[in-house]
Amino acid sequence: MSDEEHHFESKADAGASKTYPQQAGTIRKNGHIVIKSRPCKVVEVSTSKTGKHGHAKCHFVAIDIFNGKKLEDIVPSSHNCDVPHVSRNDYQLIDISEDGFVSLLTESGSTKDDLRLPTDETLLKQIKDGFAEGKDMIVSVMCAMGEEQICGVKDIGNNK
Repeated sequence: MSDEEHHFESKADAGASKTYPQQAGTIRKNGHIVIKSRPCKVVEVSTSKTGKHGHAKCHFVAIDIFNGKKLEDIVPSSHNCDVPHVSRNDYQLIDISEDGFVSLLTESGSTKDDLRLPTDETLLKQIKDGFAEGKDMIVSVMCAMGEEQICGVKDIGNNK
């Protein structure tokens, strides 16, 4: 039985280098936080007063940046929370494969072929329609904790 407990611990450690610690009391709305091992954007923070057990507590309401699910967490304000390293990169769209993967041109001139089309309907329609019309498009890719997802698209004109 102890093997199962150790397996869980090693799973939690795997994402440690993809985050950095920050005191809960210093995390603000529109910042990022890790809740239940998911990178989230904070949409609401409320802090309770110190009670008889001594710690003021921060109540975080956040949205998962990849799947849009709402998550909540309550942490003593003096404790550290994990904050994900979130980065955003722009790539030029080259091709869309039939199985839903996109081919993107990186700044170095190589291609990136490991990303799927976004699940967001309006973004998906924008990308597919623009590509079908032969437009040159730049897609924004958000990266956090080893995950990547297309989160935006810009039209940079026609190539025909």
